[in-house]
Amino acid sequence: MEPEERAREGVFLAFQYPVEIPGVNNAYLLKAALNEVRKHRGESQLDAMDFMAFVKERMSILKIDQDLMNRPVNEGFSGGEKKRNEIFQMAVLEPKLAIMDETDSGLDIDALRIVSNGVNAMRNAERAMVIVTHYQRLLNYIVPDFVHVLSRG
Repeated sequence: MEPEERAREGVFLAFQYPVEIPGVNNAYLLKAALNEVRKHRGESQLDAMDFMAFVKERMSILKIDQDLMNRPVNEGFSGGEKKRNEIFQMAVLEPKLAIMDETDSGLDIDALRIVSNGVNAMRNAERAMVIVTHYQRLLNYIVPDFVHVLSRG
């Protein structure tokens, strides 16, 4: 299955090091991605006004500033901004399965709290989340249903 088909089916991957996409602003990327997911689900696509209304609530949860929407994806972002932006993307796309690779890597305590609040806000019975971490501190903010420890591999 191609990556874009996986995304349409509801799979989301948050990278340890989110990539920069010069020349593509967040609003364009998110609106295009969300409308592809909605189209795949048989839902109507959102116009610009409906899209902005939809994302404003999610922006407040993650303390995302409005001007982030007009900036190129992750370009010139701090580590914390990149992670917040990635969890914001997850909140907008509402995946069925979210795999987050070291979402806590490089975050200070304030950014960790904000990102954790965003992840916790997304938790529900219809959504599975796999969070890869090397640190206990993330588990102080996101209480998992299950913990699996990988040792020697």
